[in-house]
Amino acid sequence: MYLQELELHNYRNYETLTIPFENKVNVILGENAQGKTNLMEAIYVLALAKSHRTSNDKELIRWDAEYAKIKGRLHKTHGSVPLELTISKKGKKAKYNHIEQKKLSRYIGNMNVVMFAPEDLNLVKGSPQVRRRFIDMEIGQISPVYLYDMSRFQKILQQRNHYLKQLQMKKQTDQTMLDILTEQLIEQAAKIVMRRFEFVRMLEEWARPIHHSISRGLEQLEIQYKPSVNVSEELNWSKMIKSYENKFAEIREREIDRGVTMAGPHRDDLAFVVNGRDVHTFGSQGQQRTAALSVKLAEIELIYSEIREYPILLLDDVLSELDDYRQSHLLNAIQGRVQTFVTTTSVDGVDHQTLREASMYTVKAGQIVR
Repeated sequence: MYLQELELHNYRNYETLTIPFENKVNVILGENAQGKTNLMEAIYVLALAKSHRTSNDKELIRWDAEYAKIKGRLHKTHGSVPLELTISKKGKKAKYNHIEQKKLSRYIGNMNVVMFAPEDLNLVKGSPQVRRRFIDMEIGQISPVYLYDMSRFQKILQQRNHYLKQLQMKKQTDQTMLDILTEQLIEQAAKIVMRRFEFVRMLEEWARPIHHSISRGLEQLEIQYKPSVNVSEELNWSKMIKSYENKFAEIREREIDRGVTMAGPHRDDLAFVVNGRDVHTFGSQGQQRTAALSVKLAEIELIYSEIREYPILLLDDVLSELDDYRQSHLLNAIQGRVQTFVTTTSVDGVDHQTLREASMYTVKAGQIVR
């Protein structure tokens, strides 16, 4: 798949913009604070209906405007389809092929993107929250059911935390409602964790040979899912449910004392292990970056294996963060296969055929010139 055209109205610093793109590498040049990353973000938001930079949708709307609109024409194997996302203070409206989607979970996944930005280098060395968000966003692109399960889990978690807080403050004493919410939470948690185990296993299968190649055959990568409850991929449904029931029974009093849910998918983590050592704790910066790059390249292959189309790759100011060897590996991997958008202040010093053949665009104060 590839994005044929992008149209913006009142998005960040873009009042209005219509721009065609080619199915190859598209380089967005410009000085800082001119709108390069805003353009990249708009493509990401068009695909996933949320930003990778902010959770506050109002920030996406141009100053003094009532709404922001992103439109795109997406080419897929079966033909060309329009997408449209309108963001206002009332919420979001999404259209696929001119038809409004009642639920965002039905919209997300029609356009697949892989984002690689400097903050993604924190995937390995950052907080567990960064890694959980990564898992949720990537599974959500290929599984609308997962998005629904996550949404349901978050609602139940919010209700359960509220009730635990009520019990903590002695505003409630009846624990029957806690039992009901715990049972509901466990069912959603088991669905989510089983899907995460499957995703991590698939991601590792793709990432391991890529990492082995980038490390010149010197390193073996493992990606391990680290649940906050003693469960494993080998457990069947009933055994997994039982493990969760035992865990929540064990921590019940502590949860009431603290007024918060202390176990579940929202407390889980990922570990990246190279040659038997956790890269988060013991890896060099080079090893951490190689692991992050391997995972991003693996995402591309994983999505292709699931939907039989390559996703769109967004490289937001990341080339300058990689050394020449890793730059070359990345550009070789995408050459001629994946529509790619690259933002950078300059391509000087990046000597690669992929960039020499790229389409070049220059951004200046929310305007684009070819």
